[in-house]
Amino acid sequence: MTLQATKQRRAQRLERYIGVIYRPETERWSHYSHASLPDRYQAFVWFNETTAVIPLPTETTGGEDETFRFGF
Repeated sequence: MTLQATKQRRAQRLERYIGVIYRPETERWSHYSHASLPDRYQAFVWFNETTAVIPLPTETTGGEDETFRFGF
């Protein structure tokens, strides 16, 4: 790897947070931070093509459906 390639990888880039609520008026400063990929991650994997995950078969149980934060 050349020195130039190393510098390009270490460059600070905008990283978008995951799971944020979209608010256009605060999008830039509340949804992004500067990050250097090699400083932030031990490995980085890129997939050019993906497919949907097929769920494993499960047993259906009776009763009401559980929803987030309820039915613990």
